[in-house]
Amino acid sequence: MSDAKTSHPIEIAEPFSLNEQAAVALVIVGALVAVADRRVSPVERDEVVRFIRDRKLAPHMSDERLCAMFDELAERLAEPDFANVVIDTLRPVSNLPLSSHLMELSERVAAADEDVHPHEVQAIKLLRLLTLVLPRAKPVTPRGAGAELQAALKE
Repeated sequence: MSDAKTSHPIEIAEPFSLNEQAAVALVIVGALVAVADRRVSPVERDEVVRFIRDRKLAPHMSDERLCAMFDELAERLAEPDFANVVIDTLRPVSNLPLSSHLMELSERVAAADEDVHPHEVQAIKLLRLLTLVLPRAKPVTPRGAGAELQAALKE
């Protein structure tokens, strides 16, 4: 049985907001790679915020909030149950098409301090495996769509 700290590593102001959950997923990916080498650099945190800002992935969240989330998650990921924290954070957004963003961000954070540590490479490989098992978003077809359209979508 998991405790509240493990199930909800950070406070989500709007727990039903997919935008906020997606932002938390992006931040935890960056934090995981940042803590992998046991040296969290401010440039790694800045890269997470810049990545999210450049792609307009969480326009409703301030830079200060994103930085605070990063710091809190980086601290939580230093604890023995870090895998549960990552899985519990990624699970709510597993049906969103975030995999490419998650992977690109993880690679950018690893390179941000200009020293890609072997443990950061391992963290990226772990994240790649996790994103492979995340279900992909399925295309929505109109109710009256014919068999031809449905067959074309399956290809």
